[in-house]
Amino acid sequence: MKSAPLVVPALLTRRLSVATLIGAVVLAGTALVAPERAWANLLLGSYFLITMGLGGALFIALTNVCGASWSVAFRRVPEAMAGLLPFGGVLLLVAVAVHLPQYAWHHHGQGDAGTFWFKELWLESKFFAFRAIGYVVLWVALSRILINNSRRQDLDNSTAATAANGVTSVVFLAAFAISISLASVDWIMALEPMWFSTIWGVYQFSGLFLGTLAAMVPACVILRRRGPLAGAFREEHLHDLGKLLIGFSCFWMYIWFSQYMLIWYSNIPEETSWFIRRTHGPWGPIVLASILLNWVVPFFVLLPRPCKRSESVMLKIAVVVLLGRWLDLYIMIFPSVTGNTPMFGLPEVSTIVGVCCLIAILFIRSFAAAGSVPHNDPFLADSLHYHA
Repeated sequence: MKSAPLVVPALLTRRLSVATLIGAVVLAGTALVAPERAWANLLLGSYFLITMGLGGALFIALTNVCGASWSVAFRRVPEAMAGLLPFGGVLLLVAVAVHLPQYAWHHHGQGDAGTFWFKELWLESKFFAFRAIGYVVLWVALSRILINNSRRQDLDNSTAATAANGVTSVVFLAAFAISISLASVDWIMALEPMWFSTIWGVYQFSGLFLGTLAAMVPACVILRRRGPLAGAFREEHLHDLGKLLIGFSCFWMYIWFSQYMLIWYSNIPEETSWFIRRTHGPWGPIVLASILLNWVVPFFVLLPRPCKRSESVMLKIAVVVLLGRWLDLYIMIFPSVTGNTPMFGLPEVSTIVGVCCLIAILFIRSFAAAGSVPHNDPFLADSLHYHA
């Protein structure tokens, strides 16, 4: 099959660029008057961006390892998402560098260093920075290998790239499982180093992949409407994305409840402090809104089969889940940085708009760098004739 190239109006590109620039200017202005608030927005935006890119690479690796052929027709979408990783990684490293002294153990003034010697060692600034760079370099390198092997098929019509990606995918999944757990502990849990959760890494994975699936839905639908994926992305593919979306929505809720229930049941002050701050006072309704957006709405709306096959329904649910993903990260970061009073105003709105426009710019650039469909993939025919 022949696929149409992606054509993006110049006016749209300019508007996206201007919106991104405005978001950056507002964030820089906020840093002059409220540096902690500005940094919280920077961390949230950069973490959201890098996890979207990481989720795209994860989707590719998972389907490769499982031998799944159904997603081959729209594989360029998660590949383009993985293209967000280099810029997202740089932005995240900037956020870490700006806040590096505050991550140090002694900055928090909590606990005896002799008792918590490992935490003091783990949060030592140079070691902390070295790990952050290592995570980003590892993710970018492995995702680049996955993408390059995939796109090499279009050039040499060889199945060797498919076999190579199978091995790379196994390595990626093993590295991902360890690195995302450590990275999320470093960048988010370390904001309150006296608090800990033994399933924090699983919780981060559930939110990361849920957000990735939600982002893939509008990307695939829009690209089908505009031509590049017309005839390739079909109702059956949308249906399967809907099943994955409702499945990981339930998984996110399961992990959220497991973490909350076990900590509440144990009633250990070191563990309950994190939830007490977030479930009492003005943060309580925000936590409920997060549960509503991430699980309640997608679960009940996507239960019927026709809803998972409807573009309009899936687009709306994808937006709801993406808002829920942002709110979930907001709840993780802001109480630790800005205090017990939720903040939502121009800095937060401009960060949301700026990051979304930046994602669109980077996605378009990455998607346009290769053919819209992997024409020489040996499983493409299976994907094009797939029935859910």
